[in-house]
Amino acid sequence: MTARKLWAVLACAIAASAVLVGPASAAPPPARLVGEVPLGDGTSRVDVYSPAMDKVVSNRVIHAPGGASAPTLYLLTGAGGGEDGISWWDDTDVREFFADKNVNVVLPMGGAFSLYTDWIADDPVQGRNRWQSYLTRELPGVIDTRFETTGRNAIAGVSMSAGSAIDLAIQASDVYSAVASYSGCPWTSDSAGIAMASAVVLRGGGNPANMWGVPGGEVWRSHDPFLHASRLSGKTVYLSAATGIPGTIDQGGIPSPVVEAIASSCTEAFAGHLSELGMPPVYVNRPAGSHTWGQFETDLHDSWPHLARALAA
Repeated sequence: MTARKLWAVLACAIAASAVLVGPASAAPPPARLVGEVPLGDGTSRVDVYSPAMDKVVSNRVIHAPGGASAPTLYLLTGAGGGEDGISWWDDTDVREFFADKNVNVVLPMGGAFSLYTDWIADDPVQGRNRWQSYLTRELPGVIDTRFETTGRNAIAGVSMSAGSAIDLAIQASDVYSAVASYSGCPWTSDSAGIAMASAVVLRGGGNPANMWGVPGGEVWRSHDPFLHASRLSGKTVYLSAATGIPGTIDQGGIPSPVVEAIASSCTEAFAGHLSELGMPPVYVNRPAGSHTWGQFETDLHDSWPHLARALAA
């Protein structure tokens, strides 16, 4: 075969393969700011389109004062996702507390009973949950652009989202410099962890298998902070819980002594595990507190100096 014939055959083969394969699929649109509504006193609602979930997610933002570049604290709420009127925004002094702090505080709305993770399958009740993608790869870029941040981030969660915050700090170690967990259970793949995580999902009508597959399987283990705690090395980690005994700290909401006692046991075990790894966290075990917003507000206040140092705020 002559060189000319060889090139002709190759050209036909390339053309044929192009027909069979077709054009490359278009890249999904990037996450983007689609709207912002002032809420008064240096706060706003920032609406962000999430390609991962193909929907717009609303986020309340407390702006750093003065307009200068500042770091960002992502503050997750409990099981209801904040859309049930139960949240940091609704039940604590979060706006007043951070009004004079050199930090942008972002409070995502939504994610009820989702554990703020990426589910492996859409759920008939929960729909499409890709919260890890949103919180680690989509939202930070939009916030950094809109508020001209320093690029340093921390994440904190309470109750349902406490363990999620730890998991997100592990899954996206390049995004967060510090993490705080208030009254949660940061493990998921043993029998107790499976039961606790599944209970949250089932409470919202979802199927735990649509979240991470077979309970205790590979995906569950990949999201178990206890198994991957060493990946928190170099980060500031703040852990807090209380005994469950009601006290004067409890203001707002109905006390849940049993829930808090379980969170206390989980938090103590995780703090001990980090210490065994040579990574001692800041750990607070309160003698009184029963899973109320008064307790969580105190935890947030007490954790801030530690988070601020990590953020250079």
